[in-house]
Amino acid sequence: MQKLLPRLFLLALAGGLTFTAHAQTEPIKFGKLDPKDMDEKSFVADSAAEAVVLCDYGVSRFSVANGEFKIMFERVTRIKILKKSAYDRATVEVPLYHKGQSEEKLGSLRGFTYNMVNGQLTKEKLASESTFREEKSANVTVRKFTLPNVRVGSVIEYAYSVSSDFLFNFQNWQFQESIPVRWSEYRASIPEYFDYKMLMQGYEPLAISEHPTGQAQYILGSGGSSDGNRVRLSTETVSASVTNHRWVMKDVPAFRDEPYMTTSRDYVARIDFELAGTKWPNQGYHSVANTWNKINDDLLMGEEFGGQAKHASFLKDEIAALKAKHAGDPAALTAAVRHLVHHSVKYNDLDRLYATTTTRRAYDLHSGSAADVNLLLIGALRDAGLTANPVILSTRDHGRVNTMFPLLSKFNYVIAHVALPDNKEILVDATEEATPCGTLPRRCLNGVGRLLLSKADDSRWVDLTPTTRYVEYRQVQLQLDEKGGYTGKVHQEYGGYLGAHHRSRLLKMGEKKFMEELAKGHEGWDIPKYAFKATDVNTTPLALDYELTSAGNEQVADILYVNPMRHFADNKNPFPHEDRRFPVDFGALTDEVNQVTLTLPAGYVVEEMPKPIVVELPDNGGRFLYSISPGENSLQIISRLNLRKAVYSAEEYAALRDFYSRLMAKQAEQIVLKKKS
Repeated sequence: MQKLLPRLFLLALAGGLTFTAHAQTEPIKFGKLDPKDMDEKSFVADSAAEAVVLCDYGVSRFSVANGEFKIMFERVTRIKILKKSAYDRATVEVPLYHKGQSEEKLGSLRGFTYNMVNGQLTKEKLASESTFREEKSANVTVRKFTLPNVRVGSVIEYAYSVSSDFLFNFQNWQFQESIPVRWSEYRASIPEYFDYKMLMQGYEPLAISEHPTGQAQYILGSGGSSDGNRVRLSTETVSASVTNHRWVMKDVPAFRDEPYMTTSRDYVARIDFELAGTKWPNQGYHSVANTWNKINDDLLMGEEFGGQAKHASFLKDEIAALKAKHAGDPAALTAAVRHLVHHSVKYNDLDRLYATTTTRRAYDLHSGSAADVNLLLIGALRDAGLTANPVILSTRDHGRVNTMFPLLSKFNYVIAHVALPDNKEILVDATEEATPCGTLPRRCLNGVGRLLLSKADDSRWVDLTPTTRYVEYRQVQLQLDEKGGYTGKVHQEYGGYLGAHHRSRLLKMGEKKFMEELAKGHEGWDIPKYAFKATDVNTTPLALDYELTSAGNEQVADILYVNPMRHFADNKNPFPHEDRRFPVDFGALTDEVNQVTLTLPAGYVVEEMPKPIVVELPDNGGRFLYSISPGENSLQIISRLNLRKAVYSAEEYAALRDFYSRLMAKQAEQIVLKKKS
């Protein structure tokens, strides 16, 4: 809770407040449905969508209670259901922040479901028993409710308000959804006492952006003298300026998830607010915004963060043994300590910035969040005599970090930074067994992280871009028969991030299921024999050798059309859309090599074969090479793909899409064999 003044009391918010923007007509009236919203002809243009947001309208304003400012937020939303897949939109979640004895309060909750029954409009009311509460995190409770009797053609409508004492938690607003939005409007009236940074993002234009000002009168009381049991207050009326913001987007297209993106939260059209400072009457500006130094110190001094990373005394015997074994080799000692921590506390798939329990309890339970694991790792590395410090970051599904704005809420993960001799350094995470020491899990490959140090001025950004790549190498020997069938052997290696990915799959699925999944993607394949190598050694590629057979036609053919590459390459362009407004983020560089030797059936010669090709991306961004060479009764095909960037900008998308189109067209070309007469 935030007091207005230390020795002044805000008695009342008087009349005379002019809300110019709010004098505009409201775009929606709860309970008053437009008949056109039930007419299916009105939604022909949206027929591909599962639902349409007809209107989403929100208002935030300040009110006064018990001498303190509160933020009041009100929302009305109306959605047309077009397909069964949209039924889950009838369940709505409202997050409510709480800390200590204070919590945000949900009020004025109401809702209707509208349906046409026998030509008559019916509506069913949201029942109070359809709401329930769920603890989302230590400071967030979610209130859920479900609208009744939803079917294809229904319109659902709900409204609620949220009262908040937390002035830093001004309601953000999202204009764009995964379904079309016909009208989205947000209004916010903010007195001059509060300085909020407003961060607008996305690629959709505002139809309306208005920011007129009005005046508000506040009656302030100060101190006073005591007269028996009465306290006399001297009062003063203060006039304050209020800015009335109004933002509108209309006919907003559905946000389209794309391959190789981080999270839609990074790109969807929205506006976020951050309280930067306050300026009360007759006082100077008071900054309340975080600084990177303050975030550094608060985390390191906090018991749920720095307190859990100080030491790991309960592992002292194991650490002493590792120190003796790897004396003089800090890199090997780092890897050994990481191995110890990983096998002591298993990652439970929860990504957290703060510890969810003490590191000792996580050790006793042999399970913990990413923070439990990696804060223990930092403590253990320190006890081993290594210079280890935390790096905070945001995972790919949590969103990017803006280095210009010190917002702790943008971080959800912690890893270890280890300084090695000769000015070398490595980033270490102990959550994944399949990932080698010094290689971060793919979910952590998201721009930059913040290194926290005991001297805050020395804290800095560290680049999370990995040197590890996606590496795939395949050597294939195939014998073609006169019916177009194959027998052959394949040697396959998965290295880098692909090695970690497939080791994890192998660990979860087992060898048999792994091979069943591999064969499932190749119609007609039979794999009678296979063997894995280096399954438990994450510093070398995972190797797989297998034999295969694939039946051909029923009869011998005079002409054979063959394309062995279709079995060992993607058959679908990952970039089907002509345009893309945000980057393509692979996370790491890519190396992929296929080397196929095809032995021809006796009596057949090559009638036609693909021509070699080299395709280059601009600015040395990548290269694809395809060549085919005839030998004695055989053909050797080489296909090699190199992507030399982890991230390609939206401006590079057209070239990248064309690159993949040409690559796949070449790999799809057939070899024509003819039987000698």
